[in-house]
Amino acid sequence: MRIIGGTHSGRTIAAPPGRATRPTSDRVREALFNLLGARTALAGLAVLDLFAGSGALGLEALSRGAASATLVERHGPTLAVARANAAALGLASAVRPVRADVLTFLRRPVQAFGLAFADPPYDLAEIPALPALVRPHLAPGALFALEHDTRHDFADAPGLVLTRAYGQTVVSLFESIGE
Repeated sequence: MRIIGGTHSGRTIAAPPGRATRPTSDRVREALFNLLGARTALAGLAVLDLFAGSGALGLEALSRGAASATLVERHGPTLAVARANAAALGLASAVRPVRADVLTFLRRPVQAFGLAFADPPYDLAEIPALPALVRPHLAPGALFALEHDTRHDFADAPGLVLTRAYGQTVVSLFESIGE
């Protein structure tokens, strides 16, 4: 895996060993950041990366100008890989690694983020609820990118901006609609 764009473009990052995680492919990450770039400037944003795995999405956002990234991952050894990736890129000071179950984390009050990502296990039963669970953690006008498989349809979900499929991987992009 590698960082696709920004100041760390081309730098490699490690993936957690084993099959416990499913890292976002370079192709999907590049397409996602192209979609985001057409809708928002990443410069200075606080980013939330849920189900962070290697931290690739949060680190990509930092490489492209985001100010900070909170990486939420429940598996300690996987979070250690994300932390090591941030350190290898010289981004450790901009990263806040949080070892927590994502659903528990989302029940706590946290800062309002300008951009959020979630790349959950595709068999997670709560995938349909994620847009509503993330919404309170977004600043007005913020974007939330949810990676899921083709079994999930968010066509009627509040704030849905677009959905794009890349084989069996689907990215749904939501905009914070304010409360």
